[in-house]
Amino acid sequence: MTNRLKPTLGTLHLWGIAVGLVISGEYFGWSYGWAVAGTLGFLVTTALIATLYTCFIFSFTELTTAIPHAGGPFAYSRRAFGETGGLIAGLATLIEFVFAPPAIAMAIGAYLNVQYPELNPKTAAVGAYLLFMTLNILGVKLAAMFELVVTVLAVIELLVFMGVVSPGFSLANFAAHGWAGSDSFGLPAFSGIFAAIPFAIWFFLAIEGAAMAAEEAKDPTRTIPRAYISGILTLVVLAIGVMLMAGGAGDWRKLADINDPLPQAMKMIVGEHSNWMHMLVWIGLFGLIASFHGIILGYSRQFFALARAGYLPPSLAKLSRFQTPHRAIILGGVLGIAAIYSDGVINLQGMTLTAAMITMAVFGAIVMYIMSMLSLFKLRRSAPEMVRSFRAPGYPIVPGIALLLSVVCLLAMLWFNPVIGALFVAIMLVGYLYFLATKAQRDRAPQDTMLAGE
Repeated sequence: MTNRLKPTLGTLHLWGIAVGLVISGEYFGWSYGWAVAGTLGFLVTTALIATLYTCFIFSFTELTTAIPHAGGPFAYSRRAFGETGGLIAGLATLIEFVFAPPAIAMAIGAYLNVQYPELNPKTAAVGAYLLFMTLNILGVKLAAMFELVVTVLAVIELLVFMGVVSPGFSLANFAAHGWAGSDSFGLPAFSGIFAAIPFAIWFFLAIEGAAMAAEEAKDPTRTIPRAYISGILTLVVLAIGVMLMAGGAGDWRKLADINDPLPQAMKMIVGEHSNWMHMLVWIGLFGLIASFHGIILGYSRQFFALARAGYLPPSLAKLSRFQTPHRAIILGGVLGIAAIYSDGVINLQGMTLTAAMITMAVFGAIVMYIMSMLSLFKLRRSAPEMVRSFRAPGYPIVPGIALLLSVVCLLAMLWFNPVIGALFVAIMLVGYLYFLATKAQRDRAPQDTMLAGE
């Protein structure tokens, strides 16, 4: 098949991508969950979602190693359920990876605004897009090495945050007002646990994106399981630690509905003018940059894979002289910048732009998780001969838990976010109409043996 991506990435690169894709979720976004669930309610939500992701990653790794394809979930679902199944998973993944970066870019702008109040956060967000789109175009090895460096720095910074804040930690602060409900829906307090699902998912969202670098991995049957398993363990520990330390620093209600909860939590302990505070703002940017940069890599590979298979215009599958899908990188950036400038123009359920983008990205992720787990079950039956160097442990219970919790999350998301849910469905329908109109385009696409099962 033409237009294959070159394998250049090792285990550390893939760990850096897997953790880096997600690690901004430890820096911001999750605290919106406190606003609807309280600290204790959100702790329950986070435990539920951590269980979902742990079961999902152990199951998803089987698919990634058996079908190391740039399309990731698109490739698995197409192999299992044909073209329509591939479309559903591919579009859902694309929505996840296109809508997450604007939220992260705005958080980058918010962090910079702390140091430079005169700097418009939107201007900084657009500048971040232009810089990291360029870096991704210059080559995957360079991009992956940069991702690894900033991810390691981001992990170290989160450990420093927990260490600096821990002397002032108070369990009483964390537990105070800990069972906030979702009163706007007229439901009892425990409903906040379900309303907070998108923000708990944000702790782990996009770790599956490392699958889209699988085609560029050296020895994927060995490197991918190591990267995924160490990655999910890293993220669970960081998520619980950061949330506990921030919530116990003072009045956690001051940290809900803001894009920079960690600097504000540290301010409660060390004061506004501490050197620790300034260090957190600056080095904290590494966490946001790691995810932002990694998700650009992820969405570009999804655009590339869908275009190569004829699901999107074939021009998006063209590679630059650096062997990167430059047109796909640019298209995702244009869409993200447009989303940033929609802030204040489009109102979705009264949410901030960041919360709305997170919620839309989570809708895409949950649908993709469901399709991936269904693909795992289907391929176990329909393709028993497939080489599986890694098999999901505890099958069928572990993937069954991931599937069940994903369905519960989707139903809760639709209940609490009907407007964004309707917009998600509308985007999927537009994609389906394009799919129906372009059968000839898919017929002309080069044969892909991994999708055909040959």
